[in-house]
Amino acid sequence: MAKNTIPNKLAGETSPYLLQHAYNPVNWYPWGAEAFEKAKRENKPIFLSIGYSTCHWCHVMEEESFEDDDVAKILNDNFIAIKVDKEERPDIDAVYMNVCQAMTGGGGWPLTIIMTPDQKPFFAGTYFPKRSRYGRPGLIDVLSNIARKWKESPEKFYSTGEKITAAVSEENLPLYPGRFPGKSHIERAAKNLNRLFDGEYGGFGYPPKFPTPHNLMFLLRCHYLNIHPNALHMVEKTLQQMYRGGIFDHIGYGFSRYSTDEKWLVPHFEKMLYDNALLVIALLETAQVTGKELYKDIARKTLSYIQREMLSPEGGFYSAQDADSDGEEGRFYTFTKDELISVLGKEDGEYFCRWFSVTEESNFEGRNILNLLENPEFSRSNPKIDSMLPLLREYRSKRAPLHKDDKILASWNALMIIAFALGYRVLNEEEYLKTAQRALRFLQEKLTDKNGNLFISYRDGTVKGAGILDDYAFLCWAMLEMYRTTFDIEYLSGSIALAERIIELFGDENGGYYLNSKNAESLIYRPKEQYDGAMPSGNSVFAYCLARISALTGEQKWQSAADRQLEFYYHAFNSNPSSYCFALMALMLKTFPTQEAVCVVGNREDELKTASAIRQTFLPQANVIIKTPENARLLEQIAPYTKDYPFDNLPAYYICENQSCSPPIHDLNGALSRLEMH
Repeated sequence: MAKNTIPNKLAGETSPYLLQHAYNPVNWYPWGAEAFEKAKRENKPIFLSIGYSTCHWCHVMEEESFEDDDVAKILNDNFIAIKVDKEERPDIDAVYMNVCQAMTGGGGWPLTIIMTPDQKPFFAGTYFPKRSRYGRPGLIDVLSNIARKWKESPEKFYSTGEKITAAVSEENLPLYPGRFPGKSHIERAAKNLNRLFDGEYGGFGYPPKFPTPHNLMFLLRCHYLNIHPNALHMVEKTLQQMYRGGIFDHIGYGFSRYSTDEKWLVPHFEKMLYDNALLVIALLETAQVTGKELYKDIARKTLSYIQREMLSPEGGFYSAQDADSDGEEGRFYTFTKDELISVLGKEDGEYFCRWFSVTEESNFEGRNILNLLENPEFSRSNPKIDSMLPLLREYRSKRAPLHKDDKILASWNALMIIAFALGYRVLNEEEYLKTAQRALRFLQEKLTDKNGNLFISYRDGTVKGAGILDDYAFLCWAMLEMYRTTFDIEYLSGSIALAERIIELFGDENGGYYLNSKNAESLIYRPKEQYDGAMPSGNSVFAYCLARISALTGEQKWQSAADRQLEFYYHAFNSNPSSYCFALMALMLKTFPTQEAVCVVGNREDELKTASAIRQTFLPQANVIIKTPENARLLEQIAPYTKDYPFDNLPAYYICENQSCSPPIHDLNGALSRLEMH
């Protein structure tokens, strides 16, 4: 079939996903007033398709259906077709994904919704083949059937749309108020994860297996607080097996989206920025806890991948790399044995193939996914192997081009800023801090307006989308981690300003925070999300930020806000606590003993020594402030209690725990020993 030469209305967009569909024969519209007005004027239902540029099944559905003239004719004659990039409009995606899950019991991308001109859905699904097969209805059949029935009695679809919208709106309002949750919820979550844990291969539950690094972060804290005896083992086994499997790219580094099998061998090959950010955080925290070089090494490799492949010249981070190349999933990442030997030479090639279990028989559709699953030496560094990787990276980049989604998303960038900040703390590499600071400046300069409002995405000098809760909450967390990294009071001040903005824009008197701002475009309802899925929810991250801010500032208003947010989670924790592990990390800060430390120093040398010692240690239950003559004025405005700590007999370290404060300790090592006791 010849490629369409006339662009549709997506040609003026900046989203790589929308631009991929700009030359489809389907008369696509971007989400907006023009499409909805046309639907109302012509009395046509809306066909809404939501996906993202590195989604394999989105590519399949485009090739089968949206590039097909027969499908295009049915859509163009009978529907108004709208394309949405889920990463550019996560608010729209959240609303209609909830609809799909409510109507079908499942969800995913591509997301297919058919709805009335006033956006009320009456049909939902995911991928549809062009023609019916394997018990799955074909898109042509679905569209033809709905088009015929719409012409006969559109009022039935309007009625169905109203009922579905009302049901989903009510269903997605979490119960509130609740009592304050307790330690039992944390203990139950740890037991649930232990029950789901795969003792042989790591990870949780059945394939497909997702990384969910925030669950590992939660378990590290369970280990620290002696909540579950198997917690650290679950973390280490999972991280090691993921690294050994094909979900880790052993040539270019970085992690793929998820594994299709229990061994982590065969991934869904797309790489997402947020997965890699969260995994780096989990790896580095595990390195802090265990002291093992393996986790530092995997984190370094992953950060080097991000710097090499995903860092824009302006300082922001790109979103994703595709699973497909040359129209074939995984082609970029897989090799035959002969191919590797031809690139590396006979001796080196044979050695390389033995190291990564590459065989003539292959392990993936006639080709090999490199892995260390059968290699007992996986944890040792291998300079000989490392020396071969640049040649293979260059070779495969020329052999099979890989699409990159080069839009820059505020929330995902905030996560990667945290990863690089933690990289500096644990690995003591100055370049990581500079990368984090530069990315943060990029968000502040390019994705923030003069009134402090965030945008969702940036590409080619254009910003899109009013920032959602995730953008603000993740950036608030990033500011807190930058403070914990540098102890520059401006970062703490910035996190508080963002927290105040979140309360203003997203707050609800009935508890919790909406996904979209009160100033944003009105959708059929305002979603309010709690579930920690592939990423933690904005509500969970903000609960954690509020717990941190309340401890650092000592201010009652932040204490009340943190308590109220955790009460909002009471019913969720009661039903299935292990689905909300990030929010449980906030609960840990409220229900288990914490330490508050004010470090008063009088000169730059003591400030640097103090900061360096504290940031390298895993102290999840500690909240540390460094007071200096230079920052005292701003610090005392933010945290008024710090006025009571004088600049006498310095350095002086004041450590409080269990509502009791110690006399000042004047020795840094002594203070650190006290902080490390738990």
